Amino acid sequence: MQIDPALQRPADNYKLLTNLIVPRPIAWISTLNADGSVNLAPFSFFNAVASQPLYLAFSAGRHPDGRDKDTARNLRRSGEFVVSMVTEPLFAAMNLSAAEFPPEESEVLAAGLETAPGVKVQVPRVTASPVSMECRLHTSLELGHNTLFIGEVLLFHVADALVGERLHIQDFAPLGRLGSPSVYCRTHDRFDEPRLSYAAWLAAQTGQD
Repeated sequence: MQIDPALQRPADNYKLLTNLIVPRPIAWISTLNADGSVNLAPFSFFNAVASQPLYLAFSAGRHPDGRDKDTARNLRRSGEFVVSMVTEPLFAAMNLSAAEFPPEESEVLAAGLETAPGVKVQVPRVTASPVSMECRLHTSLELGHNTLFIGEVLLFHVADALVGERLHIQDFAPLGRLGSPSVYCRTHDRFDEPRLSYAAWLAAQTGQD
């Protein structure tokens, strides 16, 4: 089947994109509102995009009338945010934080979460998350109804139990987003297969050891 996005409704295109590009990690992003309260919202258009320097990116949509949502508005003003990764015990709180809370009401308080002050940014992190990243906005790019935000990672907060020898991360099992609107996945089931070099592949083709 061939599907031309130009002939489909935007809602159908969104469903296709978010059900086919899977799994996606969830960026649980905290920012500061203008009054100093904490805004917290999840984003699954999110990933790492560069390593020297360290950059990650997420995409935020807008309200139907074109206004920025709280995270985007706060980020444009302050240029700082924190990404806390979502594990299974945090799912209910993350799901609640996706609701359209008014700007003056904090999702952190509603979900009964605790936060800790940032070290290199003014924005706090979710203490229950085993992995958080303090970030500074590098740039933003308008993409139709969405805005792509690229942030530089300034500091990692990683639970001691996850860090093995030579910074090997072990037993970290964040949740992933699968299908729209409400399908998620666990990441406990995994396998490890070393990358095949060209020399090894060529040797296998020619029957050499």
